[in-house]
Parts: sequence; structure tokens; C-alpha cells
Amino acid sequence: MTRLNVGAWDMPGVCDVPTMTEAINAHLRRHDTYHSWFEYRASDRIVRHTFSDPADIEFSPLERGEMTPTELRAHILATPSPLRWDCFTFGVVQHPDHFTFYMSADDLVIDGMSVGVIFLEIHSMYSALVGGGVPVQLPEPASYHDYCGRQHQHTAALTLQSPQVRAWIRFAENSGGTLPGFPLPLGAPSVPCGSGVAVVPLMDEDQAERFETVCTEVGARFSGGVFACAAFAEYELTGSETYYGITPYDTRSTPAEFVTPGWFASFIPVTVPVAGAPFGDAVAAAQASFDSGIDLADVPFERVVELASFGGPIRKSAGNPHMLSYADVRGIPLSSEWDGLNAGIYGDGRSSDDVRMWVNRFEDKTTLTVAFPQNPVARDSVERYIRALKTTCLRVAAHGGTVVPNRRRRAAALNASAARSTANRADGAGRLVQSVGLNL
Repeated sequence: MTRLNVGAWDMPGVCDVPTMTEAINAHLRRHDTYHSWFEYRASDRIVRHTFSDPADIEFSPLERGEMTPTELRAHILATPSPLRWDCFTFGVVQHPDHFTFYMSADDLVIDGMSVGVIFLEIHSMYSALVGGGVPVQLPEPASYHDYCGRQHQHTAALTLQSPQVRAWIRFAENSGGTLPGFPLPLGAPSVPCGSGVAVVPLMDEDQAERFETVCTEVGARFSGGVFACAAFAEYELTGSETYYGITPYDTRSTPAEFVTPGWFASFIPVTVPVAGAPFGDAVAAAQASFDSGIDLADVPFERVVELASFGGPIRKSAGNPHMLSYADVRGIPLSSEWDGLNAGIYGDGRSSDDVRMWVNRFEDKTTLTVAFPQNPVARDSVERYIRALKTTCLRVAAHGGTVVPNRRRRAAALNASAARSTANRADGAGRLVQSVGLNL
């Protein structure tokens, strides 16, 4: 499974290594996210270690000389696991006229939003120190240690009668007893194949504006429109009359937490009845489902399964569940500068048993990024799903909330699926999905 969150961006000139070292150490000392780690000992005993004085933390630069891209990737992928304290790596690649800063941290330590926090802090601090020697004044962060303590107390107090637990159980029962998986074949999950990545445009700026207008006219938001389009796509591809999905949700709730790295990510369920419904009805239902499920983000599904383990009706997923995420990137600090900085967030490409999708709205475009098992069956399925989702988005942008699922297309898709064996299908020329690896 994917283990690492990797971020990278470019900065002009030659890196001032002592100044960058100062910026990195200031970041590590400032956040208690980095101040503790766990050790597993005999008899399943877990020992927690904590720095009593953050000033004791000091990273020192290490010159590694020239490295090939393959050697650099291997170095980044060797970032230690959380069984060691230093399960995060920072580095610089110097080019003739600029340098690339990169960071890599285990996914059990930071979530995707944390990469943005780290980018903002280290980039701003280094720029301030180089520009004038005066450290930038950063807002006071929250305590990740305290957040984890509150989360532990909350989940420990849950019972099978807790309303949030009952809501999760109802969702899982309706979606087959567990969390929903990708609706199309993905090949044999027992055969490791690595992860492919596809990035495709969904809508340009004008189309996204029209799409948002369609959503707001019925009291919904762009996010609800994304899930309604996914429901339409699955109905057309599989005939499923109700969409069951999960989406990530950031549980940060205070200004201080929004400038704190850590694992604040959770997910919530989304249910959308779609059979015969126009898009306007579907997006209203999707938004209502999303909004009503926000409270469930504080209840990990694993805890629900644990509570229901004695004669309960639900179970853990055999693999990782299918995930669809939406983010309006326009509101993230410095997001308008990302293209100029060549900034990006990456995974380590190890996941091979699930499909994860991210819809990101930028100033000039809305894109879909898909991570999927790198085998011919999954590639074929993902390509079909992407086309169905994109077509639905464009139809809504062009024709509004009266759009209904394309039943003729659904029938054709079902017939084609029944008649075609995808197990041995060779990749053809001009395919929509293009796989890319970790590229720093």
C-alpha cells in the first residue's frame, strides 16, 4: 500500500544550505507532531518516546553528491517507517539556475494537507531568512498531541448505540456489508502490480463556472456536483441505482490546527439515489448526504467494525475502499504560485489494490487525478470510468440540471461489458490513461 507523502517545489538560485537547515529545524521544533515516536517491544508492549525539549532536535545537512533520478527515487522511498523517529526526509537537488526542495514523510505522521503546511512554512521561512535575515512571524500552531488525546477519548467512549456508529452501520449494510469498492473489475488483487497514475482535464474555467451555477441553483455546491456526476457515471456503467461512496474530510477545526501538520484526515460516506432522477435532484441529494455525514468524520470506520465485531452485520473491506475526493485548490495559500514553482504532491506508487480519485479545481481548469492498479484490467476499467465521469460533467455544464443519466449509453456499456473479456486485452494506441511514476 502507499506509505509516503512526498512534496516538491522549485526555488531560484543556489540553495543557501545553512539557511535551509535553520528553516527545517525551526519547523521540526515548532510542531509536536515530530516530537514523539513508538517502539514495539516483546509481548506486544508499546513504548512511547517523547522529546522533553524540542531544542534537542537538530537536523544536519549531508552532501550526497551527484545522483541519478533512479538513485534519488530510491533515497526518497527509503524514508524510514514510524517505528523510527526520523520517519521524514528533507532534501535539495541543485540545478544550474535553481534548486528543487523535496520532503517525504510517512503517511501515518502527516496527511495530504500537511504537505501544504510544510510547503508554506519552510518556503516562507527560507525566503525571509535569505531575503533579510529576519525570521517570518508564523501563526501559533495547535498541539497535535492534544488532538490525538481528544480523539482517543472520543472513540473510546463510543458504543453500538452511538448515533454516529449507527449511521456508519446503516451505510455499510446498504453498500454490501462494508465500505464500497471500485465498481468495475481491477484484476487479481493478490498479484502485486504497482500503481499507475492518470491526470486528465474535466472542465475548463468557463465550464466549471457553468457547472457551479447549476449546482448553486438548487442549493448545492460544486462538491455535491462531483458526487452526483460520479453517481451518474456508475449508473451508466453498472446500472447501480444508488451511489455509495466515501470521501476524505479534514478534521481540522480551528485556525491553529489549519497550520499544524499531522494526520487529521478521515472520511465520510455519501449516498446518492440516481435512477431516473435529473441532475438537479441528484446534486441536491448528494449535497445533503455529504453535509449530514460530516459528523461521522470523527468516528473511524475501523472503530465501528471493532464495536460491531461480536455478531455485527458489517466487516472490514477486503482491500482499500474506493475513494473520491474534491478540493477547491484556489483557496490554499500560494496556490496561484504552484505552477511557477513546479510544486507537486506525490505518492510512492506502491498501492495496487484500489482506485483513488482526486478532483481538483484550479483557477483555469478542473482536473481529475486517478491512482489505480497498474494492470490491463484495471487500466481498461479506469479509462471507461474517466470517460463516463468527464462526459457527465460536460453535459451538465452545457445543458444544466435537467440532464438525466444516459440510459442508451448504460445499456451499451452493460452489453459491451458482458461480451468482452478484459483479462487479456492488450493496451491500444491513443489510450486516455497515461501512467506516470514519481517524478521530482
